[in-house]
Amino acid sequence: MKYCLNTSTIKPQPLLRKIELAGQAGYDGIELWVNDVYDFIGRGGEVRDIEAALSNNGLIVPSMIAIRQWGDMDGWEYELVKDEARRRFALCARLGSPYIVATPPLEKTETEHLPERYRDLLQIGREEGIRPTFEYISFFKSVYSLADAWEIVQQADDPDSSIILDAFHNWNSGSTLDELRAVPLEKISHYHIDDAANGKSPTTQTDPDRVMLGEGQIDLAAEVEVLKAKGYDKTVSLELFNAELWEQNPLAVISTGLARMKALFA
Repeated sequence: MKYCLNTSTIKPQPLLRKIELAGQAGYDGIELWVNDVYDFIGRGGEVRDIEAALSNNGLIVPSMIAIRQWGDMDGWEYELVKDEARRRFALCARLGSPYIVATPPLEKTETEHLPERYRDLLQIGREEGIRPTFEYISFFKSVYSLADAWEIVQQADDPDSSIILDAFHNWNSGSTLDELRAVPLEKISHYHIDDAANGKSPTTQTDPDRVMLGEGQIDLAAEVEVLKAKGYDKTVSLELFNAELWEQNPLAVISTGLARMKALFA
């Protein structure tokens, strides 16, 4: 396994500091957000500065986040989304990421068009040297469960299609271990690991309710066992959005997360 840090876990830190902290904590990789990179460049930074920081800290980039609105827009607005996808894909490819996360619509409930739209993204990805990977979000109105996401990936019927797994979204959407078993190993791009706050039931939680591994309700050990049985040994990211953790010592937070990830997969 390659153990990675999704930078949302220490969101308030500047981009290069996030990379430095991940290196100091002993991570193998770091999962970057495109908007963070855009902000860094907008403030006068250069992409080569990020490349140097990644190299100096010995970090891979397993995936980047995200391309959005590709399932929301139509007509000329959809053409603009595809133009932005091309820019984002090229940036991610330059930073060495094999994948970029493709996020489904937040409010729009129709999903019939998503397989074709996803194929459009996959074709742009082939041209730019990166693979968009399909995401499901448990509190969105479109694709919120693992089974629904996997169905769309199958309907896309593209050799480069894949799905990004997330422990929090699995639990919060009521997805099952059998549904996880149904996804072929070669179609899994990456795995986000996180826990869910106590005292709130599934389907009621959102990103800020994620808590440190081992401090919530999710049976992470059972899910990891399914992945291990499938032979999954690629990449996993600690992905939290917890404001209380943002106020704590970032190196201590991500060091704890790394230790707990390794313990789960041991």
